[in-house]
Amino acid sequence: MIELDRDAPLDPHPASRPPLAAYRRAGLLITLVLLAVLGGAAPAAGLGWRYLGAVPAAAAPDGPIALAGGRLYTVDTTGTRPAVTAWSPDRPPARLWTTRVPVGDDPGVVPAGSVTIRQAGEVVLLTAGVATTAVDAATGRIRWSSPIAVSVLPGSGAGVTVDRVFRAGTEYDQESGDPGPLYFSATGEPHTEPPLRTEVRGLDLADGRTLWTVTPGGSVTVDVPAGDEPAVLITSSRLLTLVSGRTGEVLRETALPQLGGHGPASSSLLGDVALVSYREPSRQVAFQAHTLRQLWSRATRDAELLADPADCQGVLCDGGHGDLRVLDPGTGAARWRVREDVDLALRAGYVLETDAASGEPVRLTDPHTGASRVDLTGWTAEVAGAADQPLLLRREEGRGGQAFAVVVPGHAEVRRLGVAGAGLGDCDADGHYLVCRSAGGGDLRIWAYRI
Repeated sequence: MIELDRDAPLDPHPASRPPLAAYRRAGLLITLVLLAVLGGAAPAAGLGWRYLGAVPAAAAPDGPIALAGGRLYTVDTTGTRPAVTAWSPDRPPARLWTTRVPVGDDPGVVPAGSVTIRQAGEVVLLTAGVATTAVDAATGRIRWSSPIAVSVLPGSGAGVTVDRVFRAGTEYDQESGDPGPLYFSATGEPHTEPPLRTEVRGLDLADGRTLWTVTPGGSVTVDVPAGDEPAVLITSSRLLTLVSGRTGEVLRETALPQLGGHGPASSSLLGDVALVSYREPSRQVAFQAHTLRQLWSRATRDAELLADPADCQGVLCDGGHGDLRVLDPGTGAARWRVREDVDLALRAGYVLETDAASGEPVRLTDPHTGASRVDLTGWTAEVAGAADQPLLLRREEGRGGQAFAVVVPGHAEVRRLGVAGAGLGDCDADGHYLVCRSAGGGDLRIWAYRI
């Protein structure tokens, strides 16, 4: 509403200006209207679509590609040691460094798919098979190597390794083909007896030195719960133990149920819930990961016995395709049922339902109620990415071109980005960039999709 000035002349002189207060009132009115219309859409308003350039096929061998820490990495596995190259996704993309990765005692047997790349502060962790090498993020210079896998404790500059120690003489003769259970070391060697103990070590990721060591007896499972303070959750046959990621000090410990005279067979983390699984009888017991308080217990069905088990990533499920229950990790109770033949995965703050036969995305649903939030009809594939990052979608459009769109966490809508050229193969994405390889092992094309 604009207030009329009773004392102003009806027809002011053409050269005269309205009072400054009128501009302020009108500007305030326009601002309020815009806020009302655009409220809640501000985070998604920063989306853009900008082609940055390409890495030529000669410089980008037909191996794995990865985005980590705002950089693009390519891997050449044709030699005896994988060669990892870091690229800056500038305009145009620029090569930063190349490093050959040690692979342990068996060079030349590392499959391309086993090479992973993770940014961890000032170092990049390059894992080939199970061996992990830390290189300087700025130069690619090797700082240290570990013959076994290293897990990262986010935000702490520390990592953790798990090394199983076996009795001498228990190595399994693979040529014999003898039956019986096998137990594997951290480097993959089979043994005929369970380990005597497991050495869990905290590492400084900057230089690889050992910060602490704990040695629970027998075989254990180690998980890294999220939280402000780094911690490690250790599941043994009798105890669930939470230790400090910085010092190895025991923070909390609780006894685990013994079912049928046996301890648990495995464990995993789903958010802040530790899921401890038993084989005989088949049962799952849940604990709050930081307090170790038992939350619930339920009988489970062996996935191998299901006629058509569903694939659930980051979602707690029970059942198979056509009759799938989604459970609440905090209570174990069923949240909703899925009657379609779909697989589930946590993406962009929603549950992504994907057609089990075609692999095409179907919809995004509310993770608490199962209510449909975003219809994905018409989009034929998702682009690989982390569960907590935007979900990128793709489809063919116009003379073989590829159209891309995005769903931003917290926004229940598909935002179209743009159309890329024809002939694109596999793609990868993070929260800022999209990279696709041209079909047939060609060049790598890079786009920025967030400003």
